[in-house]
Amino acid sequence: MHVKDLFDLTGKTALVTGGGRGLGKQMAEGFAEAGADLVLCSRKQEACEETARQLEREHGVKVSAYGCDVTKIEDIEHVVQKTLEEFGTIDILVNNSGASWGAPTLEMPLEAFQKVMNVNVTGTFLMSQKVGEVMVNQKSGKIINIASVAGLGGADPRFMDTIGYNASKGAVITFTKDLAVKWGAHNIQVNALAPGFFPTKMSKGLLEQGGEFILDRTPLNRFGSEEDLKGAALFLASRASDYVTGDVLVVDGGMHASC
Repeated sequence: MHVKDLFDLTGKTALVTGGGRGLGKQMAEGFAEAGADLVLCSRKQEACEETARQLEREHGVKVSAYGCDVTKIEDIEHVVQKTLEEFGTIDILVNNSGASWGAPTLEMPLEAFQKVMNVNVTGTFLMSQKVGEVMVNQKSGKIINIASVAGLGGADPRFMDTIGYNASKGAVITFTKDLAVKWGAHNIQVNALAPGFFPTKMSKGLLEQGGEFILDRTPLNRFGSEEDLKGAALFLASRASDYVTGDVLVVDGGMHASC
């Protein structure tokens, strides 16, 4: 097989949670450029619909958009059912929907901690479980969980005082590794991306407060761009990664290596 064919997603269907904006939109765009049809879902359905229209117009693929709260099983079941009705299959799942909350550990409200864990961890589990039913039956699938460099270890509170977020992303990493072991026999590859610091709506306040601190510790001396996650996501979604599972691909400009 030619190397270009290894990255071709023509005929594949990808479901991206939180796909209307930020990193989810960037990854969805990369998949569309590689030929995949898409389903975008999030609580912000209008953002998904806007992105869907853009991707259809610019890349000639079919894109559907739905509202979905990943902590609600009925929302997930609806999205999975509609995807199967429209596309017949789900080949790629990106668990990208996420939440964060900044506060010193002693001041973190229980409700805030639980919300972050519920969206980032429980939501990833529920969506993987329901889409996994499809992938197990078809004996193939790619699951990409969006972790974070914050989940690799402790973070200096001078720039990232977010214990709930960090703990949740550490849980996503372990969940990824365990699910890869559980579902390898079904020819399902489960991997995670651990992005560093990309300017998005969620990270705006953090970068305004600690941006200089972060850049001083980033060997490439810049934040992530609108292109920097596309290739990594495409690799994990395509046949190029058929022998890769249970791994965490860090995309952070080298920050994790310098700490």
